[in-house]
Amino acid sequence: MPLAPRALRGLTATTAAFTIWGSFPVYLHALAGVPALQVIAHRVTWSCLFLLGWLLARRELWRLSAALTRPPLLARLALSASLISCNWLVYVWSVTHDRIVDSSLGYYINPLVNVLLGVLVLKERLNRVQWLAVALAALGVVYLTVLAGQLPWIALTLALSFSLYGLVRKVISVDALPGLATETLLLAPLAVGFLLWCNATGSGALLHSSSAVTLLLLGSGPLTAVPLLLFAYGARSLRYATVGVLQYIAPSLQLLSGVLLFHESFGPARAWGFAVIWGALLIYAADSLWRARRA
Repeated sequence: MPLAPRALRGLTATTAAFTIWGSFPVYLHALAGVPALQVIAHRVTWSCLFLLGWLLARRELWRLSAALTRPPLLARLALSASLISCNWLVYVWSVTHDRIVDSSLGYYINPLVNVLLGVLVLKERLNRVQWLAVALAALGVVYLTVLAGQLPWIALTLALSFSLYGLVRKVISVDALPGLATETLLLAPLAVGFLLWCNATGSGALLHSSSAVTLLLLGSGPLTAVPLLLFAYGARSLRYATVGVLQYIAPSLQLLSGVLLFHESFGPARAWGFAVIWGALLIYAADSLWRARRA
């Protein structure tokens, strides 16, 4: 049966969002000479300006003021802003230090961390198939930990920070656009202050690098905001199970870029650990789709 126009637009928007996120390593790798903290400061600064301009063009700045005048909401958005900035920082560091495969693992296990948070925090219940998926993913992480001789801290930090960010945003009564604009606005003073200090000390990349690096830094703002807006639109137009399956586009593209473009190590032993986690995700996705079709 053909998709309805709204569902087709939602599918296109969501696929585009995850494709952009999956292509981020290629973009960020070109900024490998810029310290990760500076890259994050630029992402925050230019995202904030882009989102404020977007709200102004839509004549919706009043939605931002509505969020800023509610202290409880502002406190929760400050928490979510801290979580997403932590996620960005670790992700940028991992890409620029040739740990793209490790970062892709974080976004593979992220959906199953969401499930665990749903059980522990929201008191949701899992069926046996879902518990099997969670157990298999945990087994895969344990195997990769033993293989590497240390915890996969990049993957775990990315998965936990993004899952907690999603949990906080889930319980906040604010739409995606004003919520994201408020988050970047809260972070902007720190980001701008840090960039001014970097430029004053001569370590700032924006005025002391090539024009290509400058353009990439300026473009990091829209490139951060646009996929989030596409995802917010698509998620409202599609079934949650469909979105859950599409989200694996991003880590798959990240993994491929790490192995094929940047030649990171991915031997058979490591592949077995990923295969166990992929199996867990396949079981979870199949169960979600089956239940959605029943509903």
